[in-house]
Amino acid sequence: MFLGHFAAGLAAKKVDNSPSLGTLFMASQFIDLLWPVFLILGLESVRIDPGNTAFTPLDFISYPFTHSLLGTLLWAFLFGLVYFLRKKHLKTALLLGSLVLSHWLLDFFTHRPDLLLIPGVEIKVGLGLWNRVPATITIEGLLFLTGIFFYLQITKSRNRTGSVSFWSLIVFLIIIYISNIMGPPPPSEEAIGYVGLSQLLLVWWGYWIDRNRINV
Repeated sequence: MFLGHFAAGLAAKKVDNSPSLGTLFMASQFIDLLWPVFLILGLESVRIDPGNTAFTPLDFISYPFTHSLLGTLLWAFLFGLVYFLRKKHLKTALLLGSLVLSHWLLDFFTHRPDLLLIPGVEIKVGLGLWNRVPATITIEGLLFLTGIFFYLQITKSRNRTGSVSFWSLIVFLIIIYISNIMGPPPPSEEAIGYVGLSQLLLVWWGYWIDRNRINV
């Protein structure tokens, strides 16, 4: 899942419009922001294996710290706790924690059975939507459109930058999505980690967007 995670961040603005879109993106993508770090440090591992699923050439060999259900629950709790300690806003803290958890739930639908429930216990789950490319694109596309719809319901542009920054992000995310489907496999496992860190740019982009938009 890629667009679906950003869809969750966009839609969450309708639930609580106080956090910036950048913060919502950070929460919805949090375990994928952690994963490259664990990958680079050698604590988790992935293998390039074209055909592993119809949708992605990646074989997620081991990622118990970031993508197990228990691990995600702990990260969700910590993310919400840190936000609450800083802002003293319980509703938003609960929303952000839920967004962190939503990442695992969305991955559960798309991944083949490679998601651990508890680190060290070899029970792996995943419904394998990635083995059905048309269904994956349709469902993820609908989620993304829904997220855009909700975000536009709750915000409007403060200036021209507010409109350009938002729609340029939407186009950029779609281009990345299409490139991941149609492009060649990554050149190396190491490159996956460093490219993964670039997702921080999308978080920053979310902050830039919200600085130039206002809540309706």
